[in-house]
Amino acid sequence: MDLGLRDKVVVVTGGASGLGRAMVEGFADEGAKVVIADINMEAGEEVAKRLSAGGACVRALWLDVRYQESIDAMVEAVLREFGRIDVLCNNAGVNVRKQALDVTRIDWDTVMDVNLKGMFFTAQAVGRVMVRQGRGKIINTASVSAVLGHPERAIYASAKGGVLILTKVLANEWAKFGINVNAIGPGFVRTPLTEALIDTPGVEENMVARIPLGRVGRTADIVGAVLFLASCQADYITGQLLLIDGGRTVD
Repeated sequence: MDLGLRDKVVVVTGGASGLGRAMVEGFADEGAKVVIADINMEAGEEVAKRLSAGGACVRALWLDVRYQESIDAMVEAVLREFGRIDVLCNNAGVNVRKQALDVTRIDWDTVMDVNLKGMFFTAQAVGRVMVRQGRGKIINTASVSAVLGHPERAIYASAKGGVLILTKVLANEWAKFGINVNAIGPGFVRTPLTEALIDTPGVEENMVARIPLGRVGRTADIVGAVLFLASCQADYITGQLLLIDGGRTVD
């Protein structure tokens, strides 16, 4: 299947590690021109250098989605080099896991400023570019927590639920400009950031017991869905949440 991603300009926020890095690698394999937009420039540049050595076109730019000036500078830098933005993977995120009774205002602001506020204003800045272009694909990283009430996720789930409805609103408003806006909802996925939790004795077994497909997710499971939503094969899909959870939410 030709995904039509060769030479597309793709921005992946939070692209220096975890799911974001896997997305960057996936788009690079498809021949896209990829921008790693991340607060961790050292890690971003390391990924960009490794992939560029293999012939891919990958750049690393500093981005802190909490600040408008950082978002604007990143977008301007992408436009200076590539002249357009075809795909935004709005992926940067953080988490604070606490019982609801223990959550502080600082905890709330820490998660919301990145996972929802930062996601909106990044989408807005890139959306303005895509409106001028008359085309574009935006894929927001939500979570199964957008639809499930997991304990110790009061802030995270609230933010991801916000991402879900934000995706629908943007899809509705921007469809007339040729912009598709969708979201992915990963379930339990093994990444460098989740390995410590998953490898805690008994945790993986407990997770798998609630997943009909009988395993935790792999980054490749998520990347395939992202590439599809970014591709020409998904031109008639917008405003949707694609849950990638091994069936965790079917029951």
